[in-house]
Amino acid sequence: MRIADVLRNKGSEVATVAPDATVTELIATLAERNVGALPVVDGGRLVGIVSERDVVRRLHAGGAAVLDARVADIMTSEVTTCSPSDGAAELASVMTRGRFRHLPVVVDGRLAGIVSIGDLVKARIDMLESEREQLQSYIAG
Repeated sequence: MRIADVLRNKGSEVATVAPDATVTELIATLAERNVGALPVVDGGRLVGIVSERDVVRRLHAGGAAVLDARVADIMTSEVTTCSPSDGAAELASVMTRGRFRHLPVVVDGRLAGIVSIGDLVKARIDMLESEREQLQSYIAG
């Protein structure tokens, strides 16, 4: 299974945040969209990613003043990305080893989607369920 298959089922709409947005604005978007991370996009280009974990760690270290900071100040700027042709199983391993749960999908330098470890697990479960149904149908004749 490829990332393109996961995006086909999930959809490729991606909520993003600008690097000059405040952390308070970031938190509002995370809550409104019910997501755990947002790609940081500037001029259509992916420049970082920021997660709930980033916010919590910065709040712990810097206190409430972090809420007025810019997203660029707390984001991860070296982002691991993937392409639609990458294998889902391989990327699940990459995400597990790297201890991150969100992976932006990039095509020609542009953000084309995002997958979470939950998306990859769901896709794998759906695939196994389909295989089980096909085997049952074959056996039942």
